[in-house]
Amino acid sequence: MTEPTGEWVIAEIQVAPSPPGSPDNPHEHVEAAIEVIASSGLRYEVGALGTTLEGPADTVWDTLRATHEAMLLAGARTGLSHVKIASVQRDMESLTRKFR
Repeated sequence: MTEPTGEWVIAEIQVAPSPPGSPDNPHEHVEAAIEVIASSGLRYEVGALGTTLEGPADTVWDTLRATHEAMLLAGARTGLSHVKIASVQRDMESLTRKFR
């Protein structure tokens, strides 16, 4: 897909929970956040420092909120989410193809 129609956004979210997880799973709260994105039905890519997702604006916004809330529901006492959003008429593949 090179030319998405409608209001399309690409977003990246990095969750920073405290603590990041439990003694048994040190990334538990981050994994809970990623699971929300994975179950959203949106196209996404997990990166070393954040997860990029794309789709219809309303769905992406709802997913970003649910992702932040998931890290807290998983047991983080506090959490900070760093979010970048681009309103574009392109998809992730068209922006990164040259570099892969």
